[in-house]
Order: sequence, then structure tokens, then C-alpha cells
Amino acid sequence: MRVALHSVLHPGSESGYVENHQRIPDDLAASFARVGIHEWTIWRSGRDLFHLVECDDFDAAMSALADDPANARWQAHIGRFVDGFVSAAGDGEPRPIERVWDLGEQRGSGA
Repeated sequence: MRVALHSVLHPGSESGYVENHQRIPDDLAASFARVGIHEWTIWRSGRDLFHLVECDDFDAAMSALADDPANARWQAHIGRFVDGFVSAAGDGEPRPIERVWDLGEQRGSGA
């Protein structure tokens, strides 16, 4: 599955966030592989971050990472840059953005 996420940086933390994402810790990358996250790409526009995550099951991966020591260390470190995730629920948790349209699906449908 492929999901998109939206998060927002604290004002003035853009360069620090980018610098800290030159490479994530190897143990976190291993945790991602273990929970079925195959790819995670982040784009930035000003303070807004847009994430594209390719994984087996997003909710299951987030649940598995909740108690993961490597993820806890990373979140404690990187949290100083991020205000939180933007979601319809308004709770700051990473929730997928609603997908509206997909060119590949349109092409595949023959319509």
C-alpha cells in the first residue's frame, strides 16, 4: 500500500530538519524493514512536509513502531523540529491524507 502524510515544522527549524534527514539511523531503517515499510520519501515546501510511504500495512507498521526503541530514540530526537502531523482527526498522529485520484489506476481501468 502507498500512503501520503503531511506534517509541519516548527518555525525556523527547516535547515535542521533537512540536515538531520541526510541519513536516518541504521537501526531505525532496520525497524522499518521489520514492520513492512519498504520506502519512505519526504518532500518539503517551506514548513510543510509531505511524506510518501510504501508499506504492507500502514496502521500495523505504526502500531509495531509505537514500542520500538529505535523509533522512540528517533522521535525524541527529530521531534524538536516538528509541530506534528496534520490529520482530519486533528490529533497530531500520522494519518494518511485522503487519496483523490491516481493516474496509474485510471490508465489501468481502460476508461
